[in-house]
Amino acid sequence: MKSKYKSSRSIIAVILVIAVVAGFALDLYTIQIRDNEYYSELNNTEEKYVVPIEAARGEIVDRNGNSLVTNRQGNSVILNAVYFPSANSKENNQKRNKIIYNLIKLFESNGEEYADNLPLKIDKKGNIKFDGKKEDIATMKSADMLNLQPYATARNCFDAMLEKYEIEGYDDRTALKIGNIRYELTRLLFSYENPVTIADDVSDKTIAKIKEDKETYLGADVRVVAYREYVDSTIAPHILGTVRKINAEEYNELKDEGYKITDQIGESGIEQAMESELRGTAGELTITISRDGTITEEVTKKPIQGNTVVLTIDRDLQVLAQNKLKDVCNSVSILSSAGAVVVEDCNSGEVLAAASYPTYDLNDYYDKYDELASNSRNPLWSRFALGTYAPGSTFKPVMACAAMEEGTINSDTIFTCTGTMEYRGQKFKCLHSVAHGGENVKTALRDSCNMFFYNCAMKLGISKMNEYAAAFGLGEKTGVEIAEASGLLATPENREKAGGLWNAGDTLQAAIGQSDNLFTPLQLANYCSAIANGGTRYEMHFVKSVIAASTGSVRETGATVADTIELSKTTLDAVHQGMRLVATQGGPYLVFNEIDTKVACKTGTSEVIVNGAKRNNGFLITYAPYDSPEIAVSSVVELAGSGSETAEITAEIIDYWYQNNTDAKTNQKVGTILP
Repeated sequence: MKSKYKSSRSIIAVILVIAVVAGFALDLYTIQIRDNEYYSELNNTEEKYVVPIEAARGEIVDRNGNSLVTNRQGNSVILNAVYFPSANSKENNQKRNKIIYNLIKLFESNGEEYADNLPLKIDKKGNIKFDGKKEDIATMKSADMLNLQPYATARNCFDAMLEKYEIEGYDDRTALKIGNIRYELTRLLFSYENPVTIADDVSDKTIAKIKEDKETYLGADVRVVAYREYVDSTIAPHILGTVRKINAEEYNELKDEGYKITDQIGESGIEQAMESELRGTAGELTITISRDGTITEEVTKKPIQGNTVVLTIDRDLQVLAQNKLKDVCNSVSILSSAGAVVVEDCNSGEVLAAASYPTYDLNDYYDKYDELASNSRNPLWSRFALGTYAPGSTFKPVMACAAMEEGTINSDTIFTCTGTMEYRGQKFKCLHSVAHGGENVKTALRDSCNMFFYNCAMKLGISKMNEYAAAFGLGEKTGVEIAEASGLLATPENREKAGGLWNAGDTLQAAIGQSDNLFTPLQLANYCSAIANGGTRYEMHFVKSVIAASTGSVRETGATVADTIELSKTTLDAVHQGMRLVATQGGPYLVFNEIDTKVACKTGTSEVIVNGAKRNNGFLITYAPYDSPEIAVSSVVELAGSGSETAEITAEIIDYWYQNNTDAKTNQKVGTILP
């Protein structure tokens, strides 16, 4: 008799088998029939990668639409991880090194430059040396790179590089070249999504060779990219600024905004200030690798070029200002003089031109950076924005405004100048110790009489003097988009902060633009504009408008009032007439009599010590036309001796502006003419 237990087990086993078979059948039905399309696609597609396509930066043009900074197309050589051997084995590392060596030989035979950011070099004797900044060497030794201790020697770094990248069978010099490119791949996070450029702006000859022999140069690819180009690389370099590859610190700060470690970024000037507008929107290249190894690439999002930035400067006026400034500085001293000039629209704060001398060529900036940076004349220094100077007698118009508005003097007040005076035991002199006799505010401005303004200072006091100076924007930033200095007002507080002691005589010195007063040429132009237009101080700006690349819409910057100084008509008339007398009877009259446009101005000098000898810097602030002010000009020429010597620059600028400012050009300047 059969056991009931065994019979039950057999039945259960059969049921389980049937259930398993049914389950497999159901899965087979689901995969092969019901969800066939889904699983087929899943089976055929192994991976998808999205690679950013760099967008061209926006252009920079002058107020009339003349191009200043554009782009040109060029070829870069990249390594693409999709095709390049992986680094997962010694064999593949050696393949990588061989391909890189082949590329290096090609680059060198065609005179191409290639990646060279590993801070190591080999000297003539074959010794390994560090070659780079301290921060670059520290990065090389970091855990993410060669993972060495801070005290590691250059030879330690070189040996670690050989080991990390398994570079074998090459002499040291060749190994270092290969290591440079391997290091670049590590530094720039080489991956499927992040191809790395190893050579920029290469020749068609090199490109053709890479395309012809894909096996020898496996993984090397060519990208057509936009390179920054200048219509004239000597025009306004301190305004336009420079671009460069993003550094590690900036990348860490900006990666959440979509920046890649391989991106370019504005480094200075308008390129930096307007980075968000100029940058553009990256496109996307989708790379698909199927199960059978087939690779396809498709542009799934086109890049959008950055917006066009329209500047307030007039290209031709800028060139004139630069050239004339250079001529005058060189006539003073071709070896040591320097200077700056600023032209401003009195009624909007727009900067029409701003030049600094000595200057530099934007095309040479990176190639000659060390030479430029070590030049004792500081050509990289923007003297109109970052240079601060004691303004000398150009400060006297604000003193006149303060004294008249506070009731300290009126237009008929006369102080007698005997050439010298004593105040609290200290002797003070007038300009050249000349005795001017009786002076009112107008003639005191014309003659630049120190004694008149010493008397004003004794009655006003330093606090009230600086209240007006600050209202005119002296000692504070003007608002321009690029880097600028704030300057300094002479005050007891600032003197004490610097560890000094304020004396009663400092108030008198401050009244004639000496003591601790330090202002930029931008501030002097803005201050002059406010006097010219009746007391409205505008924020200065270099950007007139922005034109959107995607829509063509125009966003105007417009005028922004920074402060309004309440000045009576009596005060304005007296100061304007006094400044007009400087132009018609003062030091610059011979120059200004030669132009058709009536101007008003104030000269200034400030004493400096050069190689132990006393010299003077020359200053001039001017507005024109006198009857209906439109533009203001400030100029400084170091070692010029007097402000009158700078008048030649200002006269040519004003004469050019009004000789060439035809009705058609005037209309052009009213608004942006670009589409």
